Amino acid sequence: MILVTKWFGVFLCDGGRILDKRLMPKNAATISEKLAVMQRGGLLQEERDLAHGREKLEVSERRQSELGKPAFFDSSFIKAESFGYTTELMHEAMMGLAKLRTSEPIPRDRNLVQAIRSLDDLIETANLMSERLHEWYGMHFPELADYAKDERYARVISDHGDRESVISALELDLESIGSDMDSEDILAVRDLAGTLCSVYMSRERTEDYISEIVERSCPNMCALLGGPLSARLISLAGGLGRLASLPSSTVQLMGAEKAMFRHLKSGKRPPKHGVLYQHPSVHTAPYWQRGKIARSLAGKALIAAKIDSCDGEYKGDILVSEFEKRVADVKRRYPEPPKRAAPKEGRGKRPMKTSGRRVNDRPSKK
Repeated sequence: MILVTKWFGVFLCDGGRILDKRLMPKNAATISEKLAVMQRGGLLQEERDLAHGREKLEVSERRQSELGKPAFFDSSFIKAESFGYTTELMHEAMMGLAKLRTSEPIPRDRNLVQAIRSLDDLIETANLMSERLHEWYGMHFPELADYAKDERYARVISDHGDRESVISALELDLESIGSDMDSEDILAVRDLAGTLCSVYMSRERTEDYISEIVERSCPNMCALLGGPLSARLISLAGGLGRLASLPSSTVQLMGAEKAMFRHLKSGKRPPKHGVLYQHPSVHTAPYWQRGKIARSLAGKALIAAKIDSCDGEYKGDILVSEFEKRVADVKRRYPEPPKRAAPKEGRGKRPMKTSGRRVNDRPSKK
């Protein structure tokens, strides 16, 4: 026997026969609520009632694995029209389901994905605007780039403007080789610098927001990877639940997709790590140890993601301890770089082909 759930009811079937059934109320709102429970991975009371006391029961969906063994079953012979359910009722129920699901609270990890992508946009915008500001203000005061960097550079220009005011504010003693600018041009540059300062402030607030979400939602991943790297992995995967469902080999190479496709296309050496290279244990290790360390880190990160996605208890200290032991073992077992294999005999440079005679042979004179 197999348990089959349709939008209009739950059926217990044996081959092409329906042994028992529990039909849904012919009310669109009630059907929508029950379908929403199913989409969230829950079980309906009707399903539990039909499965109660039955041994060796099979089910048609993985969601119902608690009740029996999943199996493929062609249930196309069970039609809604046969039980008095119309297409208009189905349409109304599906519209209600869409409204229910879109109005549900958004998980924190999905907000985290958007925040990481917003941070990437802010970083790119800040870099472009900083480059423009250096090029523009550099015509007036090129030496300032040696005394102020990044946000301070933009802040000094925004607050003081012309060259003399900046030199006085920074208490510098130098003579600039830059050209003079009109007051209108200085005002335009100060506007650009002020906008850039706002972008820097937005980036800082976004970074704080990301760190807060990661530390609260993913304590185990934070303990192992740190906040920024944990957020980056969740963003690349598309969510914490999606990350927890991936194999560790995918987590290891996440962020190195272009290099992997290049390897598959042209046969070049495959990548050994992606964004996990940002972890100190990986990027400070010798090149011949990085792949093994990244593989171990990916496995521990996946375990941490599974625990965090299920709201499990804190195991971060245990994962960190196990990973550190693995790193020490890798360094002990592979202290020297691997020796390159010598070319096999017969695979060297091939002799030049000739047209049937030796190169030094000359045709005889007649």
